[in-house]
Amino acid sequence: MPRSLNPRSLKPHSRKLASQSDIDVDIRQVLVESYAVNERMNQIILEHLDPAAWRAQMAGSKGRTIAAIVVHVHNIRRKWLRLSAPHLKLPAPINRAACTQKQASVALAESAARCSDMLADALSGPQNHVETFRRDGWAKPWQAGPAMLAYMITHDAHHRGQVCMLAHQLGFPLPTRVTSEMWSWERLWKQCGFTHPR
Repeated sequence: MPRSLNPRSLKPHSRKLASQSDIDVDIRQVLVESYAVNERMNQIILEHLDPAAWRAQMAGSKGRTIAAIVVHVHNIRRKWLRLSAPHLKLPAPINRAACTQKQASVALAESAARCSDMLADALSGPQNHVETFRRDGWAKPWQAGPAMLAYMITHDAHHRGQVCMLAHQLGFPLPTRVTSEMWSWERLWKQCGFTHPR
């Protein structure tokens, strides 16, 4: 069993920072940027996913289709917004039985933008409107902050992995150049309008 990490044993990073602007980085802004980059990965998948895979079902499986997984991600974001940031306008729900891949892409981009607003508000300090994060009606609320962001990105990443695996199992794997693009963080950051990972 691995030893637990003792925060006191961590040594400060000795690498020199590239510039004064790196020293002045607002960590809250970097966290919100990270969520936007996370969404860019979702959009890359939807841009390159073979449309034949969208509603395809594995033989003998009762599991979710790719369409159902993507719709779930959008609708769970709506739940987070409704429970944690009721002052923000909710994006419209989408129906997994009816929405197209393009409609899901547009909806996902909108729910990501509202979640970015929620995160920016949650991380803005004592004057914020988002004080707690509620994952679900049954879940104990957390204080809004970095753990909220980690949970939201982890949720997306889990379902991104499901989509990529299911597309592959269905015979519609994403091209290697596309999966590689999801790991080109410098490019992703620029595609989102930011300077570079910080």
